[in-house]
Amino acid sequence: MHWLYLIIAIILEVSGTTCMKLSEGFTRIVPTLFIFIFYALSFTFVSLTLKVLPLGLTYAVWSAIGTAAITIIGIFWFGEGINTVKTISLLFIIIGVAGLHFSQEHLQ
Repeated sequence: MHWLYLIIAIILEVSGTTCMKLSEGFTRIVPTLFIFIFYALSFTFVSLTLKVLPLGLTYAVWSAIGTAAITIIGIFWFGEGINTVKTISLLFIIIGVAGLHFSQEHLQ
């Protein structure tokens, strides 16, 4: 169940960050309200995740997958550019999170 909570937290955090872009500097009320709703719910689910998973692993997965998802949303939804450096950097994020995950399994 803790991994499901983490996935929900990531989806909510990505939604909040996307609303941040859509709020146009807090000038649009609906996306601005959703920023606070999505982030509050995301932190709630991260807190539930932390009851079971280690802090370092939880935060690494939450922030890395969120960063990768926001980058992909930026590319496809907001028309942000993609290049080799951005692609390689995303791969390093994924490799780093996988490394943290497998190092935790090895310690247990």
